[in-house]
Amino acid sequence: MWSPAVLPVLYSFRRCPYAMRARLACAAAGLLPGECLELREVALKAKPPELLAASAKGTVPVLVLPDAAVFEESLAIMRWALAQADPGDWLQGWSSAEHALIESLLAENDGPFKHHLDRFKYPDRYPGEASAEHRLAALAILRGWSARLQGGGWLLGDRPALADWALLPFVRQFRLADPDGFDQEPDLEPLQRWLAWFLADPALSAVMDPPWAERSAWRSPQWLYHLALRGEWNSARSEGSYRRSTRGRSLAEVGFIHLSAAHQVEATAQRFYGDLPSGEVVLLSIDPQRLPAAGLELRREPAPGTGELFPHLYGALPLEAVLLAQPFTA
Repeated sequence: MWSPAVLPVLYSFRRCPYAMRARLACAAAGLLPGECLELREVALKAKPPELLAASAKGTVPVLVLPDAAVFEESLAIMRWALAQADPGDWLQGWSSAEHALIESLLAENDGPFKHHLDRFKYPDRYPGEASAEHRLAALAILRGWSARLQGGGWLLGDRPALADWALLPFVRQFRLADPDGFDQEPDLEPLQRWLAWFLADPALSAVMDPPWAERSAWRSPQWLYHLALRGEWNSARSEGSYRRSTRGRSLAEVGFIHLSAAHQVEATAQRFYGDLPSGEVVLLSIDPQRLPAAGLELRREPAPGTGELFPHLYGALPLEAVLLAQPFTA
């Protein structure tokens, strides 16, 4: 299908319901990460430049094909994946009227339901909005969906369609905002059973764990990286800059801060931090474009004994150059 050296790239975020349904469709089509596509987990507060170059909107999911074609919407990615293979007949075998119903359900979910869901689940983002009123409005839509499920257990009858898989992550998100309230809500028994099936289904578990969903963000080759001890990074945040060269040595002692390129992080971690327990090491993602603005010099110099070039920062690392600090996992 594609050369292993040039695979489609899917930018995703583990908890995003749009990205979740895109991953569900790709998984259903048998498009395995590492074999049929490259999956890049994104930290939404530190979006990699590769994502922004592909899609100016900077939200996930985004699919970039080897021919540079870009799919920027989750439903388009789902349809692309199912065009490769649709063994579950998510889109196959439905009548024209049923396809129209699928489109209507998708529009209702992505329009009014998502509008009310956001304002119920994230009231701090919408000051002046009545969260309780948006919950009631969302529940009215859910009751309509629940009534549809009474016929055969699925939105279109006795088997799941694209609409079921596309809506389920959003109903899951609604429940997460108030699990007890959702589970005790009257007149939602069919919908509650439908969602319970999804939550227990191995298909969901698969796309919420590696290789479909990573706990740490993909490392952009356009950024630089530094492994820091958690306590020393916390101190730097209080002091306003980071002044450690590497484990056990300060900037004042060495004269520069050891950094790594994306492909050098794993070996550096194994060599210098491999004996530490999980959670003790923090990976700093650094934007090199922000370093010259701070008057800092960055050199690529050979490591003793290997000749491999590593980036060295001559001066204290300013906090504003650190895009992301996340627990390091090998």
